[in-house]
Amino acid sequence: MEKKRLLEKKKIFNKIAKDIKNVKIQGARNIAKKALYAYSLIPGEVSLKKLISLRPTEPLLVNVLKKAKTGNFEKISSHFDSAQNEINKLVFKLIGNGEIIYTHCHSTNVANALIYAKKKGKRFEVYNTETRPLFQGRKTAKELRKAGIKVTMFVDSAMDISLSKIERGRKVTKIFLGADALLKKGVINKVGSGVIGKLSKMNKIPLYVIADSWKYSANPVKIEERDFHEVWGKIPKNSRIKIENPAFELLKKKYIKKIVTELGIMKYSKFLKSVKKKN
Repeated sequence: MEKKRLLEKKKIFNKIAKDIKNVKIQGARNIAKKALYAYSLIPGEVSLKKLISLRPTEPLLVNVLKKAKTGNFEKISSHFDSAQNEINKLVFKLIGNGEIIYTHCHSTNVANALIYAKKKGKRFEVYNTETRPLFQGRKTAKELRKAGIKVTMFVDSAMDISLSKIERGRKVTKIFLGADALLKKGVINKVGSGVIGKLSKMNKIPLYVIADSWKYSANPVKIEERDFHEVWGKIPKNSRIKIENPAFELLKKKYIKKIVTELGIMKYSKFLKSVKKKN
């Protein structure tokens, strides 16, 4: 019976690991939660190293698993919801009725906060990107639309048009981006975020980063380069076409008006001081 139980745990562990690696589990928060659950099934150094190796560029995943080595699984797991609840309340204060909020890719923190604001009576709409090559923006659009939020999706290359577009005398009023890593120089987020940062400055649109403070890393984070087949599945043989597929990029802190975490709404420099003290 014990052997059968262990085999079942290994099966679940391996399925979670595979889904994280293949991006079937998306969003830093969801990845960290699932990895924590997998680790709780088969704790130990081998499991820790394997799970971290799946997405070494995700500080939330790394921080959560390191805490799990000595901490209480339930207490660590409860952090996700408590942090999200605080973020929801803070984002609610930022949104005014009639606004157009712009977002990119899929962020659980951002999507949940927008859905919370809608449920609490805020009237707004969202512009978002499809986010090639894996189209994570479609996940965002479906979640928001299901919650009754009006969504307009643009192809990534229409970022300039979507951020300067005037509709019925209105244009994008705020940009909400998630983050995979919070660093000294700025945040690592889905590729395209750097361009959005520059466009936000050109169009004088305030850009807010919305993220769990546990995504902070004092160490540099390598930009993940993913398989080029995600961009072009059946590239012509002997074409000699080189494809680069960076998954993330740095959004410099100079483009961030404020960061919203469970610690509060702060200037990025203040957040760095706050999170360093906390750690």
